[in-house]
Amino acid sequence: MRPLTAALAGLSLAQAIHAFYLPGAAPRDYASGERVDLLVNALTPMLAGTDDSKLKSLINYDYYNPEFHFCEPEGGPKKQPESLGSILFGDRIYNSPYDIKMVQDNNTCKLLCLVSDVNGKEAKFINDRIREDYALNWLVDGLPAAEMKIDLRTNDTFFDMGFNLGNNEGVHQNLPALNNHYEIVLKYHRPSPDAYRIVGVLVWPASIGGEQDSTPHCDITVPKPLVLSEDRSQAVRYTYRITWSESDTPWATRWDNYLHIFDPKIHWFSLFNSSAIVIFLCVMVSMILFRNISRDISRYNDSDLSEDIHEDWGWKLVHGEVFRTPRNPLILSVLVGNGAQLCSMVGVTLVFALLGFLSPSNRGSLATIMMVCWSLFGGIGGYFSARVYASLGGQNKRKNAFLTATIMPTFIFIVVFILNFVLLTAGSSGAVPFGTMVLIIVLWFGLSAPLSAVGSYYGSKHGGVRNPVRVNQIPRQIPPGPKYLKPWVAAILSGILPFGAAFVELYFVLSSLFASRAYYAFGFVALTAGIVTLTTAMVSILFTYFILCAEEYRWHWRSFLIGGGSAFWVLAYGLFYWASRLSLYSGTSVVLYLGYLFLIAFLDFLITGTIGFLASYWAVRRLYSAIRID
Repeated sequence: MRPLTAALAGLSLAQAIHAFYLPGAAPRDYASGERVDLLVNALTPMLAGTDDSKLKSLINYDYYNPEFHFCEPEGGPKKQPESLGSILFGDRIYNSPYDIKMVQDNNTCKLLCLVSDVNGKEAKFINDRIREDYALNWLVDGLPAAEMKIDLRTNDTFFDMGFNLGNNEGVHQNLPALNNHYEIVLKYHRPSPDAYRIVGVLVWPASIGGEQDSTPHCDITVPKPLVLSEDRSQAVRYTYRITWSESDTPWATRWDNYLHIFDPKIHWFSLFNSSAIVIFLCVMVSMILFRNISRDISRYNDSDLSEDIHEDWGWKLVHGEVFRTPRNPLILSVLVGNGAQLCSMVGVTLVFALLGFLSPSNRGSLATIMMVCWSLFGGIGGYFSARVYASLGGQNKRKNAFLTATIMPTFIFIVVFILNFVLLTAGSSGAVPFGTMVLIIVLWFGLSAPLSAVGSYYGSKHGGVRNPVRVNQIPRQIPPGPKYLKPWVAAILSGILPFGAAFVELYFVLSSLFASRAYYAFGFVALTAGIVTLTTAMVSILFTYFILCAEEYRWHWRSFLIGGGSAFWVLAYGLFYWASRLSLYSGTSVVLYLGYLFLIAFLDFLITGTIGFLASYWAVRRLYSAIRID
């Protein structure tokens, strides 16, 4: 996928595609009687739908896992082509044996297959998945199968993607019921008399018990459900019924029913709250910069003042130390370089999302764009790392270039590899295949690392940023500072405001990642990202000023920690989300959740830490460029 080419093409053809809901997508017209393919995807755990429901697992299962005994098509299931992002997000799409013809066989009960040998062990496996609220995921013409539900807060009708594997209410000896019948309603729109377009896919699953070997029927009013015994083998009959329903919904807006925002007032409240935080911080920083600092600079630069009044104090007292090389400048520059690469990736990804290229209809496009952008922006990471390293007085340019291109991706790859191994041992279909892992390594070493080396070359060629004041040969002593300016205390305190600006959207992002809910409120998340960026920069500048006023000149690492302080609160909120919305029964799910949460917090630390360091570096240079040093 070439996102830049797609973006340019989409913009140039804006007038031609204005009628479509998604740029780059084209409708498919079916003729009467034409076959409609129903594709099946991996089974995923889902929230039951009530306010107090909790997610009970994080493991996906292949639809054609032998223990499920789902009906297979003739010749065996065939894997469908998927994008890199689709595979990384756990999609495993296959064909199915469902026989569907456009606007034909309306309300006809059909036998899918009869499975005659579901033994006790397999029954227990299925029952456990029903207890964990697993959902089936189907695709018809790119649309996910869904259940029609009503939002109790707004009374709006929407399509909730996925439908239950079974009924978990315990109907016989505390055993759940398996849904073995599917009422499939396909909504279509007719743009012309001979053309049909699918605009909605609804499924109502039901459990039909009784003798499974008897004549098949689709009477869902039968009071006896199908309960799988865990002590003996038994048969399971799968049936379905297709109902065609004409709809006034045009193809261009067919996703509107799926893209339902739960309680949009919460999003707007979050944005107003975040905006208030940013305005407050801007006012505080402005007061400091334009009142205190301006007054100090005027006094310092006033040659008519007496010797006593002209005596240095506060932040000017450390003018000969403020640009002294910090400890471990190599590690700091590598972190800043990788953080700049991630910031660029996030920014461009959000632009593509706002343009509509990353809609849920383009499965896996979000992860694909992120991987491609991260690889292409390796040069940005190498450039920033090299220039920061040179500015901090570093001399080993080759070591800096090598570590920038390797150390952070290697660390993340190791963590992902461990989590992938955990998925493999659990038999999950969400484990990344070996071929995909090789492709990621090729993107890393074949694209990102060379570009990072090129960026490091140009960054070293441009050299470091010239400091506005000289550094004393002998470092001065540092007086004891207030406790709230201790590195980790300041980092935790400073992280409250950026986290407070984003925690509402963070809930929806975590629900999307772990509860298999599509996230599509990219407008909200883009505004939130902008507010978090401004908040992080302002907080970092503010704390750096306080640190310098306390005659503490070791601000480089502190500004990075202060900027990345929100990662601590992200980690804490992730643990709160676990306690409030998750009820993980297996150790595998616990390891997966903690591993993914650690990665989220670590990447947030890199991004916000880089923003904090660069903002503080800019402010410190501006501050000491404005004074006259005698």
